[in-house]
Amino acid sequence: MTPPIVKGYLISFEKYKWIGVAGFILVVAGSTVVAMQPNPPGTYLADAALSLTSPPVSFSATGSEIQQQGQTLSDTVLLSDPVIEAVATKLNIKPKQIGTNVAITLPKKTRTGELESPFIILKYKDSDEKRAKQVLQELMIAMVNLSREMNTGQLKGIIQTIDKRLPQAKKELQAAERRLEQYDRLEGPAILAAQNGSLLNGITISQNQQSQIQLTIAGIDAQIRSLQEKLGLNVSQAYVSSALSADPIINSLRGQIYQAESQMELLRKDLRPQHPNMVQLQRQKDSAEVLLRQRAAEVIGGSGDAAPLPNVSGIRTQSSLDPSRQQLANQMVALQTQKDTLKTQMVDLAREEKRLRQMYALIPNKQLERSRLEQEVSLKRGIYDKMQVKLNDAKAAEAETVPSIRIAKEPTATADIKPPKSVPTTLGVGGFLGLLLGNGVIFLLGSMEGIFKTKEDIRESLKQREVVVLGELPLLPADNLLPYAIPTILGSDSPYLEFYEKLRSNLRRMGGKNLKVLLVTSVGSAEGKTATAYNLGIACARAGKRTVIIETDLRSPSCATSLKVAPDPDSTLEPLRYYGSVSECIRLVPDVENLYIIPSPGPIRQAPAVIESSEMRKLMEDVRERYDVVILDTSPLGASNDTLLMQPYSDGMVLVARPNYTQESVFTEAVDQLTESNVGLLGGIINGADISVILNETIEEDREVKVSESLSR
Repeated sequence: MTPPIVKGYLISFEKYKWIGVAGFILVVAGSTVVAMQPNPPGTYLADAALSLTSPPVSFSATGSEIQQQGQTLSDTVLLSDPVIEAVATKLNIKPKQIGTNVAITLPKKTRTGELESPFIILKYKDSDEKRAKQVLQELMIAMVNLSREMNTGQLKGIIQTIDKRLPQAKKELQAAERRLEQYDRLEGPAILAAQNGSLLNGITISQNQQSQIQLTIAGIDAQIRSLQEKLGLNVSQAYVSSALSADPIINSLRGQIYQAESQMELLRKDLRPQHPNMVQLQRQKDSAEVLLRQRAAEVIGGSGDAAPLPNVSGIRTQSSLDPSRQQLANQMVALQTQKDTLKTQMVDLAREEKRLRQMYALIPNKQLERSRLEQEVSLKRGIYDKMQVKLNDAKAAEAETVPSIRIAKEPTATADIKPPKSVPTTLGVGGFLGLLLGNGVIFLLGSMEGIFKTKEDIRESLKQREVVVLGELPLLPADNLLPYAIPTILGSDSPYLEFYEKLRSNLRRMGGKNLKVLLVTSVGSAEGKTATAYNLGIACARAGKRTVIIETDLRSPSCATSLKVAPDPDSTLEPLRYYGSVSECIRLVPDVENLYIIPSPGPIRQAPAVIESSEMRKLMEDVRERYDVVILDTSPLGASNDTLLMQPYSDGMVLVARPNYTQESVFTEAVDQLTESNVGLLGGIINGADISVILNETIEEDREVKVSESLSR
């Protein structure tokens, strides 16, 4: 059995064999030209060596680093365009000639990172021995100079970079120092007080003073309560009584009032109140009381607003303290004043304690901030110091700068003699390469087509997607080459009928008794879906099933002539009326009993409107009732969505594929979409498979079989 890859190659070979032959001829012709070329003139191979060096004395770290970096030069740098162009100009040689014929070998590194050898090997090939040596000599001198210039340039670049960055680093350091100094000036005392304990000591002293004042206030309150019990007056009353009792004018006015009252009391027995003497005494008393109120207001202050005055009798009572009671009242007032003073002091101490506590609570943040500023200053100073050290080290390294490589071996040249070419060997190699190229081109072009080459490819694709292969059908012979002719098996003794009978039984086994309306489609044209539908209908009819084939590909002309049925020429004009009359559109196939066909009225432009019409729906309902098997021959899936519009009328769908015609990507995408959308895909049919069929000898003598792949749709 031929492997699928070989079958695919043979198919591609039939298509692209002339392209492969052309490739073979081109390669053979090229090898012939090469074989006929005369042997090149003798050449000389000059070789020399450079060695990695280090400075004899090194006082700077930067110089050593630059020297080590210079020893890692690559072949691209050593053989750069400026080096080659300078040598070519000096020796009057084309730069391309030097670049093509020179070779350089750098020392390799071991696993530990060390170099296996300190030598750089240079080779140059030229037809002139002297010129070969000169080129290598000039190349080595240019490479040594390049190494020196690169080392010097790196040092100058370092010095310039540091000189450019150093003033900014100095400014940043000075700014950081100023910030730290300013912070110490503002917050330093508080941090120092917290560190030496004076801040906590101040809080403790304030608390002790507040406690002492509270004890003193408690003692004063006890003394005030004792004096209040003795005098029967509160502090305000004691202040007023003491002030009034100490004023001489109030005492004089009070004496006048007593005198007037005494005289009136004596005269009241003998005189009426209207008597002039009584009236005169009453006036004297009233005048003395008015003066008493005025004087009392002057003594206690406030004009009676801040401290309301009592009436005259109250003033006379409050101003009648004896010296001992007056002394007690003054003592009470003094104690109250002392108490108020202590309370004020206590409020001030509490405020100061709160301020100290707030200050103490902020001390950790202040200490952290100062530490941050110190670290910033330290960092800036460290960067500045490192830059200063690096600058001094780089300036010292300028005096030590030497090339990282030196000439270790002067150029020497040897003759490079090559054996003459063998013409038969060259032609043989060319022929072999031509065969490889020709066959490779054929195989590549076949692979780029993106189509299934063999039936095995189609079967494997369906198997990967868990889709059943319902049948493999051979390519049918065609007796004519008429347009739209479909190869059919109208004869009952055809050897091809058994393949479609097997397909019919597989469909019945997969679909069961409920499978009555079958939809046949493909992803593209020329894949044999119409031939499959026609011959499957013939197989069903010969099995005794009333079968009708409906051509629902309304975008293409009818192929009913292949079954010897002439389509209605007027159906294209009024397709809805055509489908509305069932008796007119259904035709009997003359050569096959129980087989009927409804030819397509196509091509028509409004195919979706006809498919979705009520006439089509009634037609499908009618044929479902009247026939045992209904086969729908639809349009390809890649051409339109007409197949999906017809799918609801069917009980199952089969997908026809044909080797060397079906596009692999389109087919796999269609299968994936049909399986995911659950439209009732029963399986796939491989049409045009490579299957040998034994024909009847009598039929073979009467018929000349013609394979017409272009007629299958």
